[in-house]
Amino acid sequence: MIRNFHKKLAAEFALFTVELLFVLGLFLACIIGFLYIGVEILQGDQLPIDAEAFALARSMGSPAMNNFIEGVTFFASQQFITPAALLLIAYFLFIRKHRWHSLRVPVVALGSISLNLVLKQFFDRPRPLSPLVHASGLSFPSGHSMIAASFYGLIIYLVWKNVKPPLLRYGLVVLLAIFILLIGFSRIYLRVHYATDVLAGFSAGFLWVIVGLWALRRLEKFSKKEITPVLQEETDKNA
Repeated sequence: MIRNFHKKLAAEFALFTVELLFVLGLFLACIIGFLYIGVEILQGDQLPIDAEAFALARSMGSPAMNNFIEGVTFFASQQFITPAALLLIAYFLFIRKHRWHSLRVPVVALGSISLNLVLKQFFDRPRPLSPLVHASGLSFPSGHSMIAASFYGLIIYLVWKNVKPPLLRYGLVVLLAIFILLIGFSRIYLRVHYATDVLAGFSAGFLWVIVGLWALRRLEKFSKKEITPVLQEETDKNA
């Protein structure tokens, strides 16, 4: 029994180490990627990946593909994300009764939208010419890509922490990751964003998820350690 306990402890430690290294690697990659692209955009440089991505998207064009892409891009639009976020908040608040999970949703979603607006104004990059659908506002970074990375990145986190069967957990994570990439590609296909807008949106979105979840986790630990005992003590005094 002791040997099995040690094996389980070693496996949990190994998994924690892999998770930590992955998060740190993603964090650094997002920072470096966003800074590199951002500097190039501020200097007015055109990166080859933008033209190459447009050429690839154009080669895939068809009426059926147009319908598919417009359906995909809808899942990162305000019309979908707002009710989806509210439903997720209600689920964790009233069904699962997990107030910290319910708090993570608005922090990630609203924070991502606000940060995107600030970044757009700072970089002030016009959208590509000849879009396939109407799009207003500035181009860098892509709002849809940033929201997809943050909102569905949060769902990936929730799946990883709450879904127990390994096959189902890994399967859902892979599907959600592919869906995020499809949303980003949809913005290039529709010619409302450059590929660099999308890559920067992914970088900023994942960064916001990592920072937001870390900050809320620290606040949750502080609440349980410092605030909750004080509230309980006051309750006991008044009882």
